[in-house]
Amino acid sequence: MHFKLPCWLVALACCLTNTASLVAQSTEKRPNILWFIVDDMSANFSCYGEQTIRTPHVDQLAAEVTRFSHAFVTAPVCSPCRSALITGMYQTTIGAHHHRSGRGQLKIQLPADVKPITASFQQAGYFTCIGDGLLDQAAGASKPAAGRRQGNAANRAQANRTQLGKTDYNFEWPMAEMYAGHDWSARKPGQPFFMQVQLAGGKLRGGTDESAKKLTMRAEKELGDAVKPEQVKLPPYYPASPVMLRDWAAYLDSVRLTDQHVGQVIKRLRDEGILEDTLVIFMTDHGISHARGKQFLYNEGTHVPLVVRAPRNFPTLLSKIQAGKVREDLVEHIDLAAISLAAAGLPIPPAMQARDLFAKDYQQRTEVFAARDRCDETIERLRSVRTDRFLYVRNFYPDQPHLQPNAYKDGKSIVQDLRRLHAAGELPELSERLLFQPKRPAEELYDWVNDPWQLNNLANDAQHAQTLKQLRDRLDKWILDTRDQGAEPEAMYDSDMKVYLGRGNPEVERNVASMKKWAYPKPANP
Repeated sequence: MHFKLPCWLVALACCLTNTASLVAQSTEKRPNILWFIVDDMSANFSCYGEQTIRTPHVDQLAAEVTRFSHAFVTAPVCSPCRSALITGMYQTTIGAHHHRSGRGQLKIQLPADVKPITASFQQAGYFTCIGDGLLDQAAGASKPAAGRRQGNAANRAQANRTQLGKTDYNFEWPMAEMYAGHDWSARKPGQPFFMQVQLAGGKLRGGTDESAKKLTMRAEKELGDAVKPEQVKLPPYYPASPVMLRDWAAYLDSVRLTDQHVGQVIKRLRDEGILEDTLVIFMTDHGISHARGKQFLYNEGTHVPLVVRAPRNFPTLLSKIQAGKVREDLVEHIDLAAISLAAAGLPIPPAMQARDLFAKDYQQRTEVFAARDRCDETIERLRSVRTDRFLYVRNFYPDQPHLQPNAYKDGKSIVQDLRRLHAAGELPELSERLLFQPKRPAEELYDWVNDPWQLNNLANDAQHAQTLKQLRDRLDKWILDTRDQGAEPEAMYDSDMKVYLGRGNPEVERNVASMKKWAYPKPANP
C-alpha cells in the first residue's frame, strides 16, 4: 500500500532535516587557518638553498610540511598581490591590478560573484583577524603598544579592531566586515579562527644606506651577530659597490629576523595547545625590493617561498598535506584561497580562479601567469607566462626604459647608487644592458631553468621561434579568457594621482606630468 503524506508534513520534514544539517555543520570541528604573509622577500631561506644565513624556524616548519619549490605570485607588488590573494582571483580580472588604485574619488568594486574569503569564513563561524601574531609577551618588529589589553571589554574590543595588520587592498570592502580584530585571542572559546600574520620582512632594512646600517646594529643586538657585506653574493647584474653589499647584507638579516618572528608565533601556537588544530601556511607577497626584483616579472620579483603544514589533529588534511614532501609543480599565490577554504570544509566559489593544490582531482598547472601595471605614479604594463622551463615576458611599452622614473624606488640608496654609477660610466656591461637601455625589447624569452637570473633573451633566437609563438599565443588566450582589464583609464589615473599630488614632492609632480604626456596624449588641434 502507498500513502501520500500531506504537503505540510513533507515541508516540515525537509525543514527539520535542513535545520539538523546546519546545526551539525555549525558544531563540526574545523581547523584554524593561519597565514604568514611577509613583505618584500624572496626565497632566501636555508630550506630553499640560501647558504649565507641559517633560518632554523622556517627550516623546521619546512621539514614538517609540503614545500613548493616553484611558487610564483601573480603580481610582484603589494596591493595587487594582496587583492588577488584574499579573493583567489587574478588582480587583472577584478580590476585591482594598478598599485594603490581606487584610493581617490573613483573606487573599485568587486564583481558580483567575487568576495573576500574572509566573508566565507565568517559565515562558517570563524573569527577573522590580521596582525603580528605575538601579543604583548613577545618581542617583534611589529609589536603592538604595551597595555593594549587593559581596560574594560568594550575598550579591548575596540583596540582589537583598530590595530589590524597590513591589508592594502585596492577594492572597496569595509575592513570592519573583513576582520573582527588583530589577534585570535579575542575569539569566543572554541571558535575557529582565520588569521593573517603580517610581517614587515624586507621592509625592515628600510630604503636608505643609513637604515640598512641600523638594521645591522639591530641584528647584532637581537641575534648576536650580523651578516657582513663581504659575505654577500649578489645577483650578477648588480655591481658589488659598498652600498649594494651593505643593503643585501641588511636584507639577509631581515630574513633572519623574520625567521625569528615565525618561530615565536609557532611557539605561541604550541604553548596554547592549538598548533595541531591549525593549518599553517608561510609565503611572501613578492620578491626583494630591488632594481630587477619587486615590481618586475623575473624570478627575483615573482618567485616566493610557499610551505603548508597540516594540523595533526585533522587526519584527512594530514593525509593530503604530507610532511617533508617537496612539490616542484608550478603554483600561483592565489591558490592559498582555495587551499584554505577546502581545508575548512567550505565550498570554493565557481568563479574563483585559485585551485586547491591538495584536491584529489587536482590537475597540475602547465603554466602560471603574472602581471605588473602602474606602481604609484609610474605607468607600466607587463605580462608574463611561465612553463616548467621557459619564461615569456611582454613589454607593452617597450619605448620606456626598465628603470622608469618612480619616486618610491628612486628614493632608495641602491637605485641612487646604480644611477650614479651609470652616469659615471662605471657600471659593468651586463648591468648597463639589463638596467639602463633607453628602450626594451617588446618580447623577452628565457630558459629560466638553465638561466636562473634571466640574463640571455632568446626572443630573437631562431631555434626558439616555435616556443616564442606558443607562449605568445598562451598569453593572448589568458588575457582574453580571464578578462584582463589592461591599461588604466585616464580618469582613474587622475583620480588616484590626486592622492599623490600636492604633498610638496616635486619629483612626483614631474613624474606624473611626464607619464600623462606619453600615456594619455592629447589630440592635435585641428
